[in-house]
Order: sequence, then C-alpha cells, then structure tokens
Amino acid sequence: MSQRNLVNIHINEKAESKDYKPVNNRGSEGNFPIRKSRSRHASNLQKQFDKAWELAIKQKEQKNVVSASTNNGVYLQIKGKEGHDLLTKSLENVAQHVRLYNVQEDGNGVTSSTVFIPNDKKNFFLKKINKYKETENKEKVIGTIESINLALVEALWIGSKSSTPVKVPIWCEIWLMAEVKEDSNAVVEEFFSICKKNRIPYKEQKIVFPERIVVGVKANKKQLSKLQIESSRITEIRKMATPASFFIELSQSEQREWAKDLEKRLDISKMSNTSVCLLDTGVNNGHPLLAPVLKDKDMHTVDPEKGTHDGGDHGTRMAGIAAYFSLEDKLETIDTIEIYHFLESVKIMNGGRDNEQELYGYITANAISLAEIENPDTIRSICMAITAPDSDIEKDGRPSSWSGAIDAIISGAYESEEPDNKRLMFVSAGNTSVPEIIEAGDYETAVINHSVEDPGQAWNAITVGAYTDKFEISNPDYSEDFEVVVEPGSYSPFTSSSLDWNKKWPVKPDIVLEGGNLAYDESSDFYSEFEDLQLLTTNKDFMLGKSFDTINMTSSATAQAAWLGANIQHHYPELWPETVRALIIHSAEWTDAMKRNILGTGKPKRNDYRKLLRICGYGVPNLDRAIWSAENSVNLIIEDELQPFIKNGSGSPTSNEMHIHELPWPNDLLLELGDVNVRMKVTLSYYIEPGPGEIGWKDKYRYPSCGLLFDVNNPTEDKENFLKRINKAIRENEDDKGDVKNDSDRWVVGIDNRNVGSIHSDIWEGTASQLSQSNYIIVYPTTGWWKTRTNLKRYNSKVRYSLVVTIETPENDIDLYTTIKTKIENKVTVKTEIKALKNKY
Repeated sequence: MSQRNLVNIHINEKAESKDYKPVNNRGSEGNFPIRKSRSRHASNLQKQFDKAWELAIKQKEQKNVVSASTNNGVYLQIKGKEGHDLLTKSLENVAQHVRLYNVQEDGNGVTSSTVFIPNDKKNFFLKKINKYKETENKEKVIGTIESINLALVEALWIGSKSSTPVKVPIWCEIWLMAEVKEDSNAVVEEFFSICKKNRIPYKEQKIVFPERIVVGVKANKKQLSKLQIESSRITEIRKMATPASFFIELSQSEQREWAKDLEKRLDISKMSNTSVCLLDTGVNNGHPLLAPVLKDKDMHTVDPEKGTHDGGDHGTRMAGIAAYFSLEDKLETIDTIEIYHFLESVKIMNGGRDNEQELYGYITANAISLAEIENPDTIRSICMAITAPDSDIEKDGRPSSWSGAIDAIISGAYESEEPDNKRLMFVSAGNTSVPEIIEAGDYETAVINHSVEDPGQAWNAITVGAYTDKFEISNPDYSEDFEVVVEPGSYSPFTSSSLDWNKKWPVKPDIVLEGGNLAYDESSDFYSEFEDLQLLTTNKDFMLGKSFDTINMTSSATAQAAWLGANIQHHYPELWPETVRALIIHSAEWTDAMKRNILGTGKPKRNDYRKLLRICGYGVPNLDRAIWSAENSVNLIIEDELQPFIKNGSGSPTSNEMHIHELPWPNDLLLELGDVNVRMKVTLSYYIEPGPGEIGWKDKYRYPSCGLLFDVNNPTEDKENFLKRINKAIRENEDDKGDVKNDSDRWVVGIDNRNVGSIHSDIWEGTASQLSQSNYIIVYPTTGWWKTRTNLKRYNSKVRYSLVVTIETPENDIDLYTTIKTKIENKVTVKTEIKALKNKY
C-alpha cells in the first residue's frame, strides 16, 4: 500500500456515492503477470534456484555447521512481480514438509514469501519448474514468481527493517515451526541447545500456538543469522515489545525519572479545542503526565460532596490511556511527543455501587452538561467505561433506560435549546470475568455467553470491545508454568459479545481495541492477569507510591477509542460526529487471528460473518486509515440530510425521498486497469432518536425514529433500472421484502448482517472494470416512530447522514487520488461557469 499522507476528499455537493460488489465475484483468480516465454522464464528461475541452493550449502560449510545441526534444509525467499499477485498457497506441500514460513508485502507492491525446503525435497520445486516449462496451464505458481534467492535474516524479520539489530543485541521474538504432533518442549529444547552452543541469551519461556512456538532471544543480526543457519524452524523474527512490567517493577524513584523524562518531551503547542471527556471515578490530575493535559477548571463532579479526585482507582488509569493511547511507546522513545487534545473529567461515582441503576441515564446527561457548560465550544469525544453488569433488563439487545438516554444525548433529541447538538460517545462493552471463564470451561464459550452490558446496546454510541496483542510474560518465576490464553491478534478473553441477541438488534461491540490477555497454569489450574499482559498507565497514588499502574479489559480499549476519536476531530474539526463515528468504524479491519479463529479456513458463510461481527465488531480501527488517503486508496466523505417521511393534509405519513449519489469514479482509468483487483468499502452512519416511552422499546421497529439503508447498482445495471429496483425496497418494515432481488452475494458482510442498528458497513471486492460501472449509491429510509406515532408530529423531520466510501487497489503505481480529485474539481468548475452564464442572461 502506498504511503498514507493525503487529505481525505470531502465531497461538498449533494454527492454521488457507490457501493461495490459484483453479482458474480468468483471468476477472478488473481492479478498474475503474463510471461512471453514460459521456457525462458522457467530456465531463469531454475538458474536462480540452483544458485540459491548452492549458496546455502557453502554458507553452512563456511560457518562450520556440523552434521549434527538441526537445519536439514534450505530457506528460500521467493518474490512475486511488482504490482502482481504471488500464488503463495501453491508454494507449500505439508505432506513433503515443504513449508511456507511467512508472507510479506513491501511498500512497492512486491509480495515475498519465505519457504523452507528439506534437503531431500530439492526436486519438489524443480519438478514444478519443469512442469510449467513443458505443459500449458500447469503449475501456474511458477508464472507468478519473479525471483528466487537464499533467504537471509531480512526475509524472516517482521516489521520495520530499520529496527533489525545490526550490531547491538536486542531482545527478539523467534517464531518457531512446530508440526501438529510434535512435543513443544522438545522443539524448544532443541532450539535452546543451539542458543547455548552459540552463547546467545534466551528467556526460559515459550508461547504455544497452532504450528508456532514463540521464544525470546537477545541477539544482533550476525547472531540471528547463525541461528537461522543452524535451525530449520525459524519462521519469523520480531522485535520484542517492552512489557508493562518493565516499568512497573522499577523503583519509585526510577519510575519518577521515566515520567519526568517524558514530561520534558511533551509538546502541547499544537493542542486544539478538542478533548476526551472522561465520565468516571474522577482523576488525580496532579500526576506530572496528566497535569499538562487536564486543568483544574476541567475537573467536575455530579455530586459536590464527593469531590473531583479519583475515588475508585479507575479514572486516573483511564486518563493515562486517553491522553497517550500507549504509554509504553511514549516512554521508550526519545522523540518529542505532540499532544493534540486535552482531557476533561466528570466524576459520576466513587465506585461501582454508589448510584442507583435507574439514575444512570440522568447522571450521564448531567455529567456531560457540566463539561459543556464550562467549555461550550469544545469538540469532544465522550468516554464512559462504566457499565451495569447486574442490570435487570433482558440481555437480548433491547434498549434500557440508560442506553435510551445515551441515544437521546448523542442524537441531541428532546433538547429544546440546541436540538442539533449531536455528540460523539464511546462506551465499553463490559467484561467477561475469570470466574465466568472457569465456569464455561474456555474463554470462547464465556465470551459468547457474556452479553454486552448495559448501556452498551445504545444504537448511537460506539461500543468498544477488546482484542489483544499481549503475550509476553517476562517474570521467569511464572513464564515456565503459565501460558497466555489467547494468541496475539485475537479477541481478548475479557471482551463481551452480542451473539445471543436477536438478529434485529445492532451489531455490538462496534470495534475492538487493546484489552489485555490472560495467563493460565494448567498444573495448578490457575488463571492470572499478569501486569505484562495489561497496558501501562498513570497511577492515582503517584504522590505516595509509584508513578505507573496498569489497566486492561474493555476499560483500556474504550479509552484508546476515545483517543482515536479526539485525534480525528483534531485533524478534521469541521466533520459531524456521525462522520467521525463512520471514519472510526470504516477504518477498522479484522486481524488474521480473528478471521482464522472465527471464520475458519473454508469459504465463510453469512452466519460465520455474523459471529465475527458480534464478537469483534468491525475489527481494530486505525488512525492513519481514518484520517489519511493514499494514491491507491482514496477516502471519500459525504455529509447530507434526508427527510424520510412526509404528511400531506389529513392523510397518513408516507415515505418521502431517497438520495442518489453518483460516485466520481475515474472511469477511464478503471476501464484501462480492466481485471486488476480493486476494493470498495462503504459505511453509512446516522443517529436515531429513541422512541419516547418504555412501551416502544420492546419493539425494534418503534425504537428508532427512522432507519436508513444504502445500496449500489450492479455492474450490469443502469441508473434507470437501479432506481426502479430500489424504489420497491422502500417498505413499511424489513420483513416485507416482496420479490425484490437484494443481490446479497455481492457483499462480504451481507445485507442481513449489516442492515441493523444505525451504522452499516460492508466491503466489495472485484475488478476495476466492474467497479467503473457501479457508480451510483442510493440512501433510502425504512420505517420508524417518526412515521407511526403521528401524535408526536415528527413525521416531517429530517435526519443527517454520513457516507464514507473508500476505493483502493493493491497496485502501488496507480494514482486514483489525483484522478478523482481532478474530476471533482472540474465538475465544480463547470457548474460554476454554467451558473454564471445563467445569471448573466
């Protein structure tokens, strides 16, 4: 992917929008290079293969690798052609122990893989080359290969190549291959024996995943090369993340020195009128890392008798994450840290039990009001990681008084003074506990059984669940006995889900961020939340003790989400809250671990995606993807307003209008690209007003004021036929589908999965030529209480909506951005000239 450093394109006119997924997406096999001469290409690859193999043998001889070495084969780096696909799956043959160790893509669109071939399987690859050379349509993988070389340390290094330790040894993660039936202890002992022989320090610990074991060594590039030459198991090498316990275990004076160093490097000169507003247990803002971002005037409390200080050991820890996102990273670097937003704190409770449940909605509204009165012009991301796990409401997704109040607060509903005062708010999904995991027998079952907690079912809020990249246990007293429960990248064992909810209720959580991991000792049947598996943050008792503490679960994830929201608001202060919400969810992606663990290895079904959505939401959001475009990945933003219903005279309210947006696709460029793969993602975000009165909240169709849906024309469908099809889709309720063809197969998530709640996001993948013809997107209404409750006289109300549409291609040398931007500018120029001409006459 090209570098993301281009401003997102905001379409100011009543914009054209598109949704993109072909009717038949199974025909494209990939973007493979065309070889003019199969014979010449095969001969060149065979020469490269023989040279690489010969170099590997000589390398072992030069390094005096004895026959007792555990390396019984050769590491090869196989690269594809720039801008084209590499058929990586065909490079592996498990039965013959020819293994694909890793696949990476550089910044220039070149896919490279590391393959390990045993000494006695050299002919495996040579036979493929010969078959490709002699037989048409055989061994297509060879045609996708551009080069074959001996794989060095760089081919195994995952992450920035600049972080490879050239001379000074650093702690590295070594990811070892382990066959399914192999004893993990034996594999580790085999590798550690190589480390001992070469006097390379290692950690007496391991993390076991399917076909992978992770261990830690302290080595430089030369030492890593020695390990690679002597071991046949190294699949990846990564820089080891600094665990939170490194800072936690420092003495009180040492922690203060680290905090003092970071304080000196803070740059608040670019801080804007943007904040994260914490609704929590109060914050002790005297902490040296919080004082610059949280002033006394921005400290509030809903109960003056309780003060503004942190009374529950939660708010100050939330503040550290809301201010810095990842405190470990900021402490480790020597760079200046620019801070773009400040903090506000509203204390709503000392602990979890000092407010009556039925007052939560009221308290939340009052808390937000306090911050807005003090700073009425501030653009804020409201953050609340307090839930009611013991709520009496049925945990099936239906609204509660608290979630309904939050929907009203966010939408600005029922505010007579400022009815359009809409807000951006993040709430936590609630936590699955260790006792629940023990009772369920495994964390997967426990997470499914633990419903998103009240008020996380709020339609308009961004509900935040947890995933984790944490897996390092640095304490040697525990690392041998304990293993992490969840592999890096998967959903955290502490998150919650909406899988047991009725399908008609919104997808919750919406996104997931870092919530930490859990460790388990099988011999003692004991779980532990080690500090290493949590996030480092600020300590409320910094005056009496240490400067740092830890935080985890959906609390830390929610604070990180609010940080993301504030940073987007800083870069784009003019955007609506609905749009910022759309950008966050639009930027989210599922990790490979999530997809592997939930979708499995076969072709996913719609129900598989439903499970993925209702455990992991739309995935892990990314700030760069939200705020920047690239030449080959363009974010288009549309903000508009629609009147869904109308009442004429004494008649009943009826559907009023739908919006058609024509997307500014670079048609000539897309047609020129032809079968090149492209990807489009569409996200529609709007706020509903909750139905006033408890009686309507048990009926999904009466809870929202209205619903909005989107659709995109098929590649073979012209505008006229598209409009006819969508007009039939404006129906009284979602069950009344008639005989309308919905083309669900065009979408990854699918219509039934995405068309719930008040934010809808989906992905289409196909060819550039197909996308060039899918250039209309329609937004149309579905029923709600604005239409059905005529006595409330809201039938002529309007609803704002935001559309974010991204078009991208893996081809790095394709400039979609400039072409689209020029097309929009030219269109505006033409319209201006026509208007001037009309005014003249």
